[in-house]
Amino acid sequence: MTYASRKTQLEIPEGVLLGHALVARLADGLGIRVFFIKGPASVLQGLREAKLSADVDVFVDSAGLEDLLEGLHERGWRERPVDPDRTVPTHSITVHHPGWPCCIDIHFRFPGMEKPERDCFESLWANTETLSLAGQRLKIPAKELGVLFLALHALRAPALPASQHELEYLTDLTRREDMSEALLELAGATGSLAAVRPFLEGLLPRTIAVVWPEPSTEWCNRMAAQEPGSARLAAIFQAPWSEKPRMVWGALFPRPEVFLSGNIYADMSLVGQLRQHRARWARFIRALPRIIRGLRKLLSSGS
Repeated sequence: MTYASRKTQLEIPEGVLLGHALVARLADGLGIRVFFIKGPASVLQGLREAKLSADVDVFVDSAGLEDLLEGLHERGWRERPVDPDRTVPTHSITVHHPGWPCCIDIHFRFPGMEKPERDCFESLWANTETLSLAGQRLKIPAKELGVLFLALHALRAPALPASQHELEYLTDLTRREDMSEALLELAGATGSLAAVRPFLEGLLPRTIAVVWPEPSTEWCNRMAAQEPGSARLAAIFQAPWSEKPRMVWGALFPRPEVFLSGNIYADMSLVGQLRQHRARWARFIRALPRIIRGLRKLLSSGS
C-alpha cells in the first residue's frame, strides 16, 4: 500500500530513514518478523499530524528478539543503560550507535496489551500491511491497529496536553472512518480492552454491549506513574515487607545506570553525580503533592 500524497508533506530525518532500512534488511536476512510502529508510517497513514521522528520504533516477534539484538551488536549498536530497579515490566529495549543520529526502540510487547507475548504478536502480525519507505518494503500496522497503538500510548499519560491532542485527533478519525467495531475486535484479541476503554467506550454504537475487564495492576501502576518517583513509591507500597528495605535503599541511593538511562551522555564524575542527585530530589519534592494524590487514588482502587 502506498501513501504518496502524504509523502511530500513529511520530512523524515535521514538517520531515521536509514534506521528503518537497517532493521528491515537485518530482520529479513535473519528470517525474523518485525513491523514498524508510530513514527513516519503513522503520519503517512493519516493517523497523526506531521511531526519529526526522533528514533525508530520496531515491534519484533519475541522469538527472534535475541537474534535481532545480536545482529545489531555485530554492527556496533549497544543497549542503552536501564534502571536495574525498574518498577514496571520492561516492554522494549533501546539501542544506540555512536555514529548514528537516532536510537532504535525494539518492542517485544506493548503497555496495555496484556495477552501472552506470542499470542498477541500473532494477532498483531495478522493486522499489518506493507509500505514503501527508505527504499524498503516495510511492514506496518494496518490503519485500525495503528490507531490502537497510538491511543494506548497516549492513554499512558492522558493528562498531558500532547496526549489529549492525540486522543482528540484519533477520536475524530475513528468516527469519520467508522473504525470503532474493528478497534473493539483488535482490543479483545490483544487483551487491551481495559486499557483502551476510556478512548473506545464512547465511540461504540449503543447497540453493542461490552463486558469491560478491570485494569491490571501493571496498567494501574503505569497510570499512577505520572510524576518523578511515583512509580517507585507505588512499587514500594505494593511490595512484600522483605523487599521494602532494598527498594527504599535503591530509591535513596540510585545506581549510576539510573542517570544514564535518561541521558547516555550524563556526567558521571563525582561532582556530576552529586548535581544529578540534587536535581532528582528537587524534581521529586516539587512533584510530591501530585504524587501523594496519585498514590491515594491507586491504593483506594485496591490495586
